[in-house]
Amino acid sequence: MSMYGRDPWGGPLEINAADSATDDDRSRNLQDFDRAALSRPLDETQQSWLLGPTEQKKKKYVDLGCIIVSRKIFVWTVGTLLFSAVLAGFITLIVKTVPRHRHSHGPPDNYTLALHKALMFFNAQRSGKLPKHNNVSWRGNSCLNDGKSDSSSITKDLVGGYYDAGDAIKFHFPASFAMTMLSWSVIEYSAKYEAAGELNHVKELIKWGNDYFLKTFNHSADSISTMVAQVGVGDTSGGSTNPNDHYCWMRPEDIDYERPVTECSSCSDLAAEMAASLAAASIVFKDNKAYSQKLVHGAKTLYQFSRQQRGRYSAGSADAATFYNSTSYWDEFIWGGAWLYYATGNSSYLQLATTTGLARHAGIFWGSIDNSVLSWDNKLAGAALLLSRLRLFLSPGYPYEEMLRTFHNHTSITMCSYLPTFTSWNRTRGGLIQLNHGSPQPLQYVANAAFLATLFSDYLEAADTPGWYCGPNFFTTEDLRKFAKSQIDYILGKNPRKMSYIVGFGNHYPKHVHHRGASIPKNKIRYNCKGGWKYRDSSKPNPNTLVGAMVAGPDKHDGFRDVRTNYNYTEPTIAGNAGLVAALVALSGEKSTGIDKNTIFSAVPPMFPTPPPPPAPWKP
Repeated sequence: MSMYGRDPWGGPLEINAADSATDDDRSRNLQDFDRAALSRPLDETQQSWLLGPTEQKKKKYVDLGCIIVSRKIFVWTVGTLLFSAVLAGFITLIVKTVPRHRHSHGPPDNYTLALHKALMFFNAQRSGKLPKHNNVSWRGNSCLNDGKSDSSSITKDLVGGYYDAGDAIKFHFPASFAMTMLSWSVIEYSAKYEAAGELNHVKELIKWGNDYFLKTFNHSADSISTMVAQVGVGDTSGGSTNPNDHYCWMRPEDIDYERPVTECSSCSDLAAEMAASLAAASIVFKDNKAYSQKLVHGAKTLYQFSRQQRGRYSAGSADAATFYNSTSYWDEFIWGGAWLYYATGNSSYLQLATTTGLARHAGIFWGSIDNSVLSWDNKLAGAALLLSRLRLFLSPGYPYEEMLRTFHNHTSITMCSYLPTFTSWNRTRGGLIQLNHGSPQPLQYVANAAFLATLFSDYLEAADTPGWYCGPNFFTTEDLRKFAKSQIDYILGKNPRKMSYIVGFGNHYPKHVHHRGASIPKNKIRYNCKGGWKYRDSSKPNPNTLVGAMVAGPDKHDGFRDVRTNYNYTEPTIAGNAGLVAALVALSGEKSTGIDKNTIFSAVPPMFPTPPPPPAPWKP
């Protein structure tokens, strides 16, 4: 009979009952088994059976239910998490208890500071019933009967708009140019306006002007035969003593004399310029579809009128010929056609704007240096840059390429002429470029040139082009910005007289601005036509500060006379300030912001260049 038991070392253990071995033999045999077992490692269970109960060892692993992890890793992980939580709590406590220091972007640059003020000048020039938030304390409602007293006027409501300068005349030709320039600057630099906190303000100013323009003709009609060119007169020739906007020196709020309305039926330049203003504004307000379409319709009507009934608006008006004489309407045809193309996407406007005949009449092939100067009269330099934009970014190809290349070349030559490397233009000793050949009132032309130079520089940057050639010489975009900054810095006070030519900017600026509203105190006394003369002739500073007004500027020797009666030095205009605003916003803020490359092309359909016609069949 034998018995089998489980061998704790891994094999069967047989015990024979009949075994005659002695106890001593069995003991020796067990000791041999013990030594054999100890010659190999034992697991914990085997050791407990052999040696009996021992001290329990720590487990090397931790069972988390879904996984088993090393005890060492588990302890390190839990410890790290607890330490991180304590550290995070400590940091949070410090952040909450220590006073916050918000990150500052630094003070605004001079161009941004001046921009705020330059825009305020337009608030001071408003005519009609003013909005509550006009923010010019010494101004009020004025000329609320414009158009009503003139029985021959095509419209009885000509309330609103802007006064041109230091008088109360509303000249629609330079006013249209001013609004076009403001719109162009918004289309290109809306992000910079937004950064300066002025986008809504400038758009409101643009709307104020263009809403008034819609009153000057039948904007709901598809065709017209006449429009209003001017409200008020300033002719004092022949010693006339009839009360008018130049003979009298009155606050606009106190005007009680009749203000004649001047109409025109052959005014291609005025109609095309106003069409440009409405078209550009339609892009600014493209998100307001109904209003934008209203502006576009008016622009189309005016442009058609300008083409059908040819003539210069100033040819039939003594006032216009004296104060804002137009030399040609061909440049306005190109300028207005380009803006209407961008506003509508209708290629017929582009075809017209790139017609060789128009360009030739406008003088693009003449090589005249004066065609490099953008002004309320001559828009060729602006139109050329506007069409160069199309070539740089969309490159429409045939059949436009040849003329677009011509406009692009004209723009390049214009920019070359601005650089001090060349002697195309004289400069004062203080560095001011003489774009009007040393004649009075130079700053308006300088501001426009600074805008064009900065804008062309930004166009090249956006097109990944480092510069352009002037003959064999290569110049960078930075060269253009240096020119623009040097001219605007001169206006802001970096000049021999250390004078800022923007009222309210800096510590030293003109105090005797040629401006009726600013020179007469608002003291509840109504001064009649001649009653204000004492303020006109006074040597005392203006009682009201015409914030942001850019005066006419210094002479060709950097000299300046701060005298109210000398308008060649001290009178500001809305056309001049519009160019200043455009230049300031272009130079303001971060250079990396650049232009808005695409908004102006919103209405332009995708372009697929038309292949040139095949050559004529070959004949032997």
